[in-house]
Amino acid sequence: MVKIGIDIGSVSVNYVVLDEAGTILEERYVRHKGKPLEVARDLLAESLGAYEVEFVSTTGTGAKEFSELVGASFVNEIVAISRAFSRHYPHVRSIIDIGGEDSKFISLENGKIKAFSMNALCAAGTGSFLDQQASRLRFTIEAIGEVALKARHIPRIAGRCTVFAKSDMIHLQQIATPDYEIVAGLCYALARNFKGNIVKGKELKPPCAFIGGVAANVGMRRALKDVFSLKDEEFFVPEHFTSMGALGAVYKVLEEPSIKAEFLGLERLELFLKEDKPVPSNEPLEISEANLHVSYELKPIDRRRKFYLGVDVGSISTNLALIDEEKNVVAKRYLMTEGRPLEAVKRGLKEIWEEVGDVEIAGCATTGSGRYLTADFIGADIVRNEITAQAEAAINIDPDVDTIFEIGGQDSKF
Repeated sequence: MVKIGIDIGSVSVNYVVLDEAGTILEERYVRHKGKPLEVARDLLAESLGAYEVEFVSTTGTGAKEFSELVGASFVNEIVAISRAFSRHYPHVRSIIDIGGEDSKFISLENGKIKAFSMNALCAAGTGSFLDQQASRLRFTIEAIGEVALKARHIPRIAGRCTVFAKSDMIHLQQIATPDYEIVAGLCYALARNFKGNIVKGKELKPPCAFIGGVAANVGMRRALKDVFSLKDEEFFVPEHFTSMGALGAVYKVLEEPSIKAEFLGLERLELFLKEDKPVPSNEPLEISEANLHVSYELKPIDRRRKFYLGVDVGSISTNLALIDEEKNVVAKRYLMTEGRPLEAVKRGLKEIWEEVGDVEIAGCATTGSGRYLTADFIGADIVRNEITAQAEAAINIDPDVDTIFEIGGQDSKF
């Protein structure tokens, strides 16, 4: 008969199957994409078709409800992790656990919990922080570790708040900082956040183990070693770094048979998942047809005239406008910057050229947070800050204007 351990986290379901001798027969790490109960059910259904199950033990933020529905033991995450380490790595004194939505620091002494601390509800300092920022740079979470190792210079990025981190990243992108250096900066930001907000004044004693899904990131391994000044022999990633909680849930039941629950099968879980569970919500927002399709007349091209190009490279969008000598707009583009300002500018120039053809550009100006980099790239005649550029445009369009409100992707102005 087999024993099954399931760790249902905020991002993944970690699953282990052990035989009577304690040998790990199966080990699975599956991202549940917002459907933890369904993924755990599918994994358990596979095992029920292949093995005779003695018991199921669960842990993790999403395991309580699941355990009640299927008849499984429930073990606190901290306890489960400590049990796994006392069985596999009794010499470990400190544990760094960074998952998708939470992070934990556990201090052990003689295999028992001496102290622990966890992050607050903020995503900063967790795997989702890396996931979100990596996607902005068009990297998968799996790829950023190797990318980060290319960096020799580590830029400083705020790690206490995802909003501030994004601002720092945008600034670095606008000054043409290589992507791999920004990724490395993110890893070090997360490591510093873990030290300052989670470990705080506690002592991290070696040997130290790094577990959780983020432990697969070699860039994070390097960052944690550097931030905590750990030598190679004082820091390691266990073989089963994603499954220590699931393993510990099984070991806790083996050590305390009184908490073993009678496995009830999947019937109650199936009924629960089929139930309609209305979620209270507000009426959806709607936009009127007039606001959805704002008409704006573009003047026809007169090739005998000279034209002037304006480029506004912002944190979220890149905007280009081509006007003639009489200040008529003849072409414009609104493009997403997507963390690559020069690529957005090139795309905008290409699209405008395809629309209007070969015309004489008598002058060019740039503005926005990426104005200096863009000016060098396209050979701009002048560079102006956003406030000056917006004021000039507003006065030319309506001389009576006296107030401007501007809300952008990363900043707002009055």
